Amino acid sequence: MLEFLKYDFFQNALLSTVLIGISCGLVGTYIVAKRMVFISGGITHASFGGLGFAYFIGISPLLGAAVFSIATAIGILFLAENKKIREDSLIGIFWSAGMAIGVLFIYLTPGYAPNLMSYLFGNILTVTWGQILLSVLLCLVIIVFFVLFYRPLFYIAFDKEYSRTHNVHVNCIDVAIMLIIALCIILCMKLAGIILVISYLTLPQAIAGTYYKNFKQQLIASSIISAIGSVIGLFVSAALNTPSGATIVVCFLLFFLLAWLGKKIWKS
Repeated sequence: MLEFLKYDFFQNALLSTVLIGISCGLVGTYIVAKRMVFISGGITHASFGGLGFAYFIGISPLLGAAVFSIATAIGILFLAENKKIREDSLIGIFWSAGMAIGVLFIYLTPGYAPNLMSYLFGNILTVTWGQILLSVLLCLVIIVFFVLFYRPLFYIAFDKEYSRTHNVHVNCIDVAIMLIIALCIILCMKLAGIILVISYLTLPQAIAGTYYKNFKQQLIASSIISAIGSVIGLFVSAALNTPSGATIVVCFLLFFLLAWLGKKIWKS
């Protein structure tokens, strides 16, 4: 399978896969610890509205998805924080509204939208150098953010009210992490697609959580598992000529089953 490395598009895909794997490993650990899995799912599916609208007006679908994702993240955070609407209701509203808006605008646009299919199901082999540079930048931002704000993130993830009593700038951290989650989801779309992004933000973390309970250890383990699983899934998908995103997620599922069985056998 190493013969794939001689192709430039595969080298780009491999580099992007590792960067996204590290980013999702870190962000996903916080999402799982704070029990925000369905919030990330709401942001992911709401971004489809941005894809459809961007295609309708003739601009980059990724840009439209980014705008809708960020708006959804801030909207859920603000409305839930002010107790205007229940958080689970907000997620359902944004989730369904985004998908409906996307479908509507795609329907209103003349012709067929084949490029949007890669955002639904992922196609890492079509990644561009511009997207790789964005992945590098985002990965560095996420690493620096988690290093600088590790303690506040740890406090907020497990007890927000305790964080407030210790003068942690909870609102600022919340806004920053929601923006990072939204951007991470957008860049992950080319790899796993809207439908499978949520798996990228939960499965590696579940595997790490099987063996590690310490938050810092989970962050490191999740990033390593996410990156390694992504690389293995990419090579397998290239060898079997299967969709990269789905293959990577199946690899994560197999890793999770092996980790779970290994833990059961170890305890027995």
